[in-house]
Amino acid sequence: MARLWERIEARDWHGVARLVAEDAVIEWPVSGERIVGRANFIAVLSDEGPDTEERSIGGVEVLRILADGDLVVTEVEIPEDHVLYRAVSLWTVRDGEVVAAREYWTSPGQDPAPRWRAGYVEPLAVDRVAD
Repeated sequence: MARLWERIEARDWHGVARLVAEDAVIEWPVSGERIVGRANFIAVLSDEGPDTEERSIGGVEVLRILADGDLVVTEVEIPEDHVLYRAVSLWTVRDGEVVAAREYWTSPGQDPAPRWRAGYVEPLAVDRVAD
């Protein structure tokens, strides 16, 4: 999966396509979207829609990768324009290709903690990742 994130960071869409099955299904539950097929996944990643403008993507920082059989979990940070995105992705990989994924994208601090929990928690520094 490190290669996939490297190809995404490089905006090497042909390289990404070689790592994704033609009939892959990618789900983004946070935004309520399902991307069906390699071509659609590449189009979403590459901003090829009619009303898109080029995004300013910084480097992809892979925070961790865990693998067990066909399941690979990645956690990454991606600065884009003036927002830092963090994603946890659950990838299903068969024969070297992504066949399915479920990705949870958010921005640190996007969901403020409720005040009632203040006595039970401490702030988590955005730049600190638990091992």
